Amino acid sequence: MENTRYSSGPLGNLRVLELSDVIGEWCGKLMGDLGADVVKVEPPGGAGERRIGPFYQDAPHPDRSLHFWHYNTSKRGLTLNLESEEGRRILRDLAATADVLLETYAPGYLPSLGLGYQDLRRLNPGLVMCSLTPFGQTGPWSQYRGTDLVHMAAGGQMASSGYNEEDVPDPPPIAPGGGNAWHMGSHYAYIAIMAAVCMRDVTGEGQYIDASVHSSCALTTEGAIPIYLFTKQVVRRNTGRHHSVGPSPRSQFLCSDGRYINFGALRLTADRLKVWADWMDMHDVEHDLDDPKYQEPGAVQEYQPHIMELVERFFGSVPAEVAYHEGQERGFLLGAVRSPEDTVEDPHWHDRDMFVEVEHPELGESFTYPGGSSIYPKSPWVISRRAPLVGEHNEEVLCGELGLSREDLVVLAEAGVV
Repeated sequence: MENTRYSSGPLGNLRVLELSDVIGEWCGKLMGDLGADVVKVEPPGGAGERRIGPFYQDAPHPDRSLHFWHYNTSKRGLTLNLESEEGRRILRDLAATADVLLETYAPGYLPSLGLGYQDLRRLNPGLVMCSLTPFGQTGPWSQYRGTDLVHMAAGGQMASSGYNEEDVPDPPPIAPGGGNAWHMGSHYAYIAIMAAVCMRDVTGEGQYIDASVHSSCALTTEGAIPIYLFTKQVVRRNTGRHHSVGPSPRSQFLCSDGRYINFGALRLTADRLKVWADWMDMHDVEHDLDDPKYQEPGAVQEYQPHIMELVERFFGSVPAEVAYHEGQERGFLLGAVRSPEDTVEDPHWHDRDMFVEVEHPELGESFTYPGGSSIYPKSPWVISRRAPLVGEHNEEVLCGELGLSREDLVVLAEAGVV
């Protein structure tokens, strides 16, 4: 592709067409916030994810979805009816100059419209096209539908999430919330796209990527699948901590302020017990951790139930944030279990400029958004604009870049093309 710079970001030379729903919008955001010119192509009236609440000031509207705001920053918005011939022609014109096309339609849908990869690569041999779908383009499940909950179940995450029998009798599996499956699929799609773009920059040839949310989830069960493949053992759910083949020590403890602390007790050693003893002394908590018996080989494991009782008593005597910071200062794997408001107010994030203000000029307000995960000193990460309004950039793209007149745009709108 021609060497055009759209921004100063690390992906500032990429033009991306995003024909994505909730499955892949995170992938588009990752590229947009890193500087790519992402044009989100939606059906007339707006994408379905615009109807996901909550809404700004509790007023349901396609332009007020907080979900849509978050997942579609740094994108331009274009409406296009791909069921119309004129809409398909416009998409072909856009694809002819794009670097990447990301889509999440059902397998076979775009090829049925003459918009599949083989059709578009004739216009643009350097195009990288990624289809991110629930179960991929081939295989017996390719036409299955999937929700975040379905993928958490079928992908294996739910099998590892839940409670111990000791805490909840006959415990059911529990799904993590928050669109984990869509994030996993989008991350793997993003990695694949970046790899394909690198290859294209060397060879000059684009390629087609068949990405699957299901396979992304199955690859993100940590050790569950390898453990079964190599040992035929099934990991068990553990309350508030990592799954394991056998029982493992508790990791969540209630603190004096009613909040919880997470403690990586698996790494306790005889030497570290001495540090624990001094720490407990500082807070006047009764213990026997300075007893020489704990220094004998294997003693920590032998007396672990008693040690954990002392640990629980100690945490119950101090606030969670005190335990967190004092424990980290002593080299312990400790973290306070935090709410969203605790996280937003953490001075560590403010020091790293994690949360940024994004202007919404149509509302006359700015809102706080989560920022980037990394700091790019020479090619900065930035939210370049808030999520687009429905069809906000139709004129800018269709008239300013494809050469249509405003009269043409009016005709297209009246015909339901945009």
